[in-house]
Amino acid sequence: MSDKNAGVTSSKILFCDLKCEHASFPKEDGIDGSKSCRTFIALWCDILEQYVTKNAPCIARFGKRRPKTGF
Repeated sequence: MSDKNAGVTSSKILFCDLKCEHASFPKEDGIDGSKSCRTFIALWCDILEQYVTKNAPCIARFGKRRPKTGF
């Protein structure tokens, strides 16, 4: 792990989205202000057992300190 890349050694970063088998819609309605329209920004992560930000780099893999872009 380096201070510059949070352990990322590849350009293939895993992002938190519904393609992940461990991610699902929030268990409670309106947890992120979306109510029922599904314009949500939070996902439930089964690995971490907590809400995580949709489309962010995977916290389970990279930790809370996110990978930085190279540009």
